[in-house]
Amino acid sequence: MSEEEIQKNQEKFDHITDAEISYDSGKGLSEETVRKISEEKDEPEWMLKKRLQAYDHFKRRPMPDWGPDLSDLDFSEITPFMVAEGDQADSWEDVPDEIKDTFDKLGIPEAEKEALSGVGAQYESEVVYQNMKEEWEEKGVIFCDMDEAVQEHEDLVKEYFMNKCVPPQDNKFAALHGAVWSGGSFVYVPEGVEVEIPVQAYFRMNSKGMGQFEHTLIIAEKNSKVHYIEGCSAPQYTRNNLHSGCVEVFVGEDAHVQYSTVQNWSKNTYNLNTKRAKVQSNGTMEWVSGSMGSKVTMLYPSSHLNGEGARANHISIAYAGDDQDIDTGAKVVHNAENTKSTIESKSISQGSGRTNYRGLVRVSEGASGSKTSIECDALMFDEEATSDTEPYIELKEDDVEVAHEATVGKIGDEEIHYMMSRGIEEEEAKEMIVRGFIEPIAKELPLEYAVELNRLIQLEMEGSLG
Repeated sequence: MSEEEIQKNQEKFDHITDAEISYDSGKGLSEETVRKISEEKDEPEWMLKKRLQAYDHFKRRPMPDWGPDLSDLDFSEITPFMVAEGDQADSWEDVPDEIKDTFDKLGIPEAEKEALSGVGAQYESEVVYQNMKEEWEEKGVIFCDMDEAVQEHEDLVKEYFMNKCVPPQDNKFAALHGAVWSGGSFVYVPEGVEVEIPVQAYFRMNSKGMGQFEHTLIIAEKNSKVHYIEGCSAPQYTRNNLHSGCVEVFVGEDAHVQYSTVQNWSKNTYNLNTKRAKVQSNGTMEWVSGSMGSKVTMLYPSSHLNGEGARANHISIAYAGDDQDIDTGAKVVHNAENTKSTIESKSISQGSGRTNYRGLVRVSEGASGSKTSIECDALMFDEEATSDTEPYIELKEDDVEVAHEATVGKIGDEEIHYMMSRGIEEEEAKEMIVRGFIEPIAKELPLEYAVELNRLIQLEMEGSLG
């Protein structure tokens, strides 16, 4: 990639739009703020009650005292709800020009042209564009934003939303999310329907000091299949931003769900999410994620294998540059017989960056015949970079198979010299090593996302590999 191409790619993520804001909740969080958000959305009484209960949990729960340092995160400086001028559009041409310009630079229209089943785009706190291709709507597939789902599919949302999977009392940030959530995606796939091409949502924080709290709820009924892709970004600011989304996935019997994420937050963003799936008999849940760019990331997608023969695959790549702390991992709970999980984690740290794998695999009593395999590989560029691995394995059943492997390495001088002796420039040689290192992750993504992941890591590396 040439210097000009690198500069253009970086500019598309750093681009800041001067869009008109129609509503701004102001900095800080209070019961009045929570009530106002619900009022603005004209929500039913049960949702307001759920928000207020979540806010009560948030106030009572202490900040996490483990993992990355969160002492610089000041909730009183975060704006939890902000809405750009204009209504949600069904046609891309109807999105306001100022907002459309941002997503044009990020490639959302091009993504839709790649024959995706559906595309959604969220700007600040609300979805600005949503579209589902007619052929899937005719088969009963629902793909809409969560705010619409509360109004149009109330019974389904009331049954599943922060109830059976991620309750607000789960952790402090889940409680915060439950109080002020806005936007996100609702996906429902009926029994026996296989959505053959992915649906995509893109989340963009544009304003300084704001919080984004989108909620994604996916329900895949028996013998169904869907692949959901999520992209996230934000420009760089001097004030901290907070992203605290929540993902709940319900995988029915013999169903298959893949959830892919490529996140490129700015270096002033705290990325603190809760993602969890409940998987029934012979169902399969796949998490594929790339995390980079943020000041702090705490992200541990979780799979609860509740039916016999259920499977979970977790694949992740994390990149930490100077002054970044990327703490990621996976959690899998085997609650039934003959369940299987695989976890593959790769991390790259450079300069003063820190990556950490933090994982938990629990095999419950009675989950005989379960199998799990964990592989964690870390690559460091220099002496200052750090990488840690903290795997926890809890076995309450004897008849299980467990495999764990962890490696930590540095880019060796011998490898570089060998490649340079073959006429390859030093920086290109290092980039080739990194591309080879992340290849097992990239191959699990659709082509355009794999290309984007490589580009993002190349942008992170540019100028840092002296």
